[in-house]
Amino acid sequence: MMKFLTLLLVTLCFASEALSKKGFGPGEQEWGYVKVRPTSHMFWWLYYTTANVSSYYEKPLIIWLQGGPGASSTSYGNFEELGPLDVNLKPRNFTWVKDYNVLFIDNPVGTGFSYTTTPGGYTTTNAEIAHDLLECIKGFLKQLPEFADVPTYITTESYGGKMGAEFALSWYKAQQQEKIKSNLKGVALGDAWISPIDSVMTWAPFLLATGMVDTDGYEKINKAALRTKEAVDSKRWTNATKLWSYTEGVIGEVTNNIDFYNILTKIEPDSNQLSLMQRLVSEPTFAQEYSIFSQESLSKLMNGPVKKSLNLPSNHSTQSSLVFSKLREDFMKPVIHIVESLLNETKLKVVVISGHMDLIVDTPGTLRWVEKMQWKDANSWHRSDRAPLVVENIIEGYVKSYGNFSMYWVNRAGHMVPKDNPAAMAWILKDFTK
Repeated sequence: MMKFLTLLLVTLCFASEALSKKGFGPGEQEWGYVKVRPTSHMFWWLYYTTANVSSYYEKPLIIWLQGGPGASSTSYGNFEELGPLDVNLKPRNFTWVKDYNVLFIDNPVGTGFSYTTTPGGYTTTNAEIAHDLLECIKGFLKQLPEFADVPTYITTESYGGKMGAEFALSWYKAQQQEKIKSNLKGVALGDAWISPIDSVMTWAPFLLATGMVDTDGYEKINKAALRTKEAVDSKRWTNATKLWSYTEGVIGEVTNNIDFYNILTKIEPDSNQLSLMQRLVSEPTFAQEYSIFSQESLSKLMNGPVKKSLNLPSNHSTQSSLVFSKLREDFMKPVIHIVESLLNETKLKVVVISGHMDLIVDTPGTLRWVEKMQWKDANSWHRSDRAPLVVENIIEGYVKSYGNFSMYWVNRAGHMVPKDNPAAMAWILKDFTK
């Protein structure tokens, strides 16, 4: 009888893995939609690991959430940062799929292949986004229940960190209340938009310290940043978002359009940017700055061969300005309290990752909110030593850890750490998921 049950289990395991599809590009894949609200549909795309294992489920499941809000995980994250192919469809040496099962989710609704059929189907708050993501993962696990026991980690970038933090907290609570059968283990906040005003208020000193502006430029940026802070302090959130964009415009003028995602990126002197007046009257959006990636080539790829291969009904939006505009009231609101709750109320591993050359979410701003968090092991973390992060005998960054919290400083990286320093990112992932 025992021999029969063992044989049956093995048969079922291989049968479930055989249900995976080829999709687009190399490796076994799955994809689908989850109706997260009556008129809103969220798209997910899973890549099974290519690691040499007898079963996919021996390896962790890593979820990737892009930023924006409105930037697509299935295009930016997949083809520009960590998927098996780059945007030119060449194999990526440091793809995460070599070591993990990777799940890309297009969120909020309206991003990437996710869509809504009504104007009211978009999200306007971080809490609504967390709700949709939780519904999405419930739908994903309903379709692929084999992943229910697999150690699962949320990884994020930029605004994805703001969304991912609240998603992780909501998911953990649902998991504890047995409203979902899953094995969530941690959340990684990569160059995350957790405390927007801490980033804005450190832009001027960061640029002065790195030699990107002189004292006059510093004063101009700081003056604009203080206006943004006044709006935040008085909770005029939509105005704060406009003034955030205006402050970026001031930086563009005094630096001749420095790259907000990596200050060392080579920039041509005639780089196209919105004028300061345009920034005050137009809808702010990350799309104004998202020049590090080629949106045109990504759009052609996603709406051409990818859409055809996956047989999808919706067009792909690489960077949705509409999604951003729906969240303009929420954009500048901090979620430090959410990260504190993760550290005080859950057993999840929480890690913060910061690329040294990032400007939009600069390291000084990140360190400012991290060091003022109120959590049970805060004093012990502060007293902990910062250790070098060494990969193949090269110092690729630094790490400081205590309890379930770690912060990683990453050398030679800007906003997109997986793209800029994949060796360091691979080390961090291994440390995060061990």
